[in-house]
Order: sequence, then structure tokens, then C-alpha cells
Amino acid sequence: MLAEITYKLKKRFFRHIENYDITLEELKTKQLEGAEIIDVRSTREHKENPIQGSINIPEYEINENITDILPNKNKVIVLYCSTGFRSEKAYKKLKELGYQNVYNLYGGLENY
Repeated sequence: MLAEITYKLKKRFFRHIENYDITLEELKTKQLEGAEIIDVRSTREHKENPIQGSINIPEYEINENITDILPNKNKVIVLYCSTGFRSEKAYKKLKELGYQNVYNLYGGLENY
């Protein structure tokens, strides 16, 4: 029981890089190649410190707005937030909705 709790805590707080995670340099490359960069932070956070050229769709609004904003499910999309947790949640939502080329900025803006 204790081992299971420890495992879940480590997984929650010390997430390893996954195959859908990218670095800031990779994000810049994908942006130059035409990827859509989506800031999943709140509107207030986005206004304070956005990545140039990004659009803001808060993570809690992804299911409601994404298909209207990005109907092409094959478009390359890079998600980011402050720490990478909200963008990872948004990544999972987009994959469930059928989006194929979705990436997450590993560690969010705090790592950069």
C-alpha cells in the first residue's frame, strides 16, 4: 500500500519526459514550420507573458472551443502552460478528440 502511494506521488510530482514532450528549442522549430502554439493558461496569465504568436485557449475550455478554432485534426499543435501540468491535461483531451500531431512543452514556461 505504501509503495503504491509513493509511486503515485513520484509520478505526479516528478514526471519523466514523454514522447509527446518537447523542449523550447523544438517548440520554436515547430512554430517556424507552421505549428499552432496554444497557451492553456488563464486569459490573465496569457496576457502577462505569452509566447509570441500563441493563441490562448484555457485548459478548462479546450473541449468547448478547440474544434471551432482548429477544425483540422492533423495540424501540428504545441501546448504550453506555466509548469506543464495543465498543458499535459490539455494534450490528453486533444488526443481523445482525435487530434493527431499534438505536443507539450515539457516543464512549461518555468523551465525556461
